[in-house]
Amino acid sequence: MCQVIVISTAVLTFGIAVYRKYSSGSRYPNISLSAPLPGIPKPVFASVDGHEQCETKITTLENGLKVASQNKFGQFCTVGILVNSGSRHETKYPSGIAHFLEKLAFSSTAQYGSKDEILLTLEKHGGICDCQTSRDTTMYAVSAEVKGLDTVVSLLSDAVLQPRLLDEEIEMTRMAVRFELEDLNMRPDPEPLLTEMIHAAAYRGNTVGLPRFCPVDNVEKIDKKLLHTYLRSYYCPERMVLAGVGIEHEQLVSCARKYLLDVKPVWGASTPTNVDLSVAQYTGGIVRDMSDVSLGPTPIPELTHIMIGLESCSFLEEDFIPFAVLNMMMGGGGSFSAGGPGKGMFTRLYLNVLNRHHWMYNATSYHHSYEDSGLLCIHASADPRQVREMVEIITREFIQMAGTAGEMELARAKTQLKSMLMMNLESRPVIFEDVGRQVLATGKRKLPHELCDLISNITASDIKRVTTKMLRSKPAVAALGDLTEMPSYEHIQAALSSKDGRLPRMYRLFR
Repeated sequence: MCQVIVISTAVLTFGIAVYRKYSSGSRYPNISLSAPLPGIPKPVFASVDGHEQCETKITTLENGLKVASQNKFGQFCTVGILVNSGSRHETKYPSGIAHFLEKLAFSSTAQYGSKDEILLTLEKHGGICDCQTSRDTTMYAVSAEVKGLDTVVSLLSDAVLQPRLLDEEIEMTRMAVRFELEDLNMRPDPEPLLTEMIHAAAYRGNTVGLPRFCPVDNVEKIDKKLLHTYLRSYYCPERMVLAGVGIEHEQLVSCARKYLLDVKPVWGASTPTNVDLSVAQYTGGIVRDMSDVSLGPTPIPELTHIMIGLESCSFLEEDFIPFAVLNMMMGGGGSFSAGGPGKGMFTRLYLNVLNRHHWMYNATSYHHSYEDSGLLCIHASADPRQVREMVEIITREFIQMAGTAGEMELARAKTQLKSMLMMNLESRPVIFEDVGRQVLATGKRKLPHELCDLISNITASDIKRVTTKMLRSKPAVAALGDLTEMPSYEHIQAALSSKDGRLPRMYRLFR
């Protein structure tokens, strides 16, 4: 400890001596501490020539499977198969198949006898695996050492195209699904439940409005035969992308040809003619749930949760970027982060809502976008006695979106969006998902710098234009909890059609 202090003191003494020497004016009268010292060579920083190192390479195999890769230096890679399949494609089937397939992923296959065997194989290469389903995509992914790429692609091919789907595995999945549904209803944060409800209200009975989680009534209906029928229609090469980050493109293509080109799935030849090609039909509407949402480990306080949404646009449209900036401008979050100057909370839902109304527990903006439609919504929570006032505050915020955004506010939202984009793309699994989803949806990938340029070009008039268009749509409303003071759907619709966002006045003889 004493030696460290002596060395630090010596360095400090040397620094002071240098400063005095150069600031005394004897040799260098005009020298600045922020300027480089005389005689020190200019540093040379590493740079990449052009965009060759960051471009995404794409190859389409003879069977229609796309192979997309992004090189990234490092010992590990993330590789996976994305399938254009999700809960929105279950129109002709009982809802919940995608939920079951997510839970059944990486179970026993033709090559591996059990999930444990798969995990032990991956462990040799320092690997982990995961499967996630959304409303429009199913994603099987593995992160492992680069030298284990051959094993990883072989395992992915087996897990996606050769699952055994044994009776005991399906029974275990039924138990897991039941548990997850119970957990969803008991969770103190009801955001996933509200997201389900707002989609059901916005797209009643079609495409992205179909339930993402398996309904309780369908748990017993889903069996091996039904799963094979579904897989035969949707798990075909034309609807798949093999994406990889951290590997050479030629190496990935070689593995894809070896393990995914002439493989016959366990359910037989695919018949993509049975694919549901329905386009999302936005309907608007309201879904209520007056059950007690204050179960779980912390039953106090009892809150009412409201989510109000309007139709935005698909992620394939040019207006997607203005909507992303608008969503960032609205921002929001929980009330515990909102208090006082200096907290750095500058989004509209913090400034106009949470900072002004101490009784609101939450106000957050969300933007859900799909290939044929989108939904911009605000989730708010408060005591049941103040629900009417909370709804009016939210409708007023929607109306004020159509006003002209301030120059500083817009610049801050654009900077924050670019910052979030670039920060997220520091993570290899996030790059993998971005590559896979873009190639699956569009056949190509917009690079981060292209997206940043698009964000930079957004103007206040763009925000005003997309908001004005959005406000013409019927609202979608999800309400959870004690709804005694909840305004009617017609009143919410009237408020969103008015100039100031106020609910129609109600006069009562008795209060």
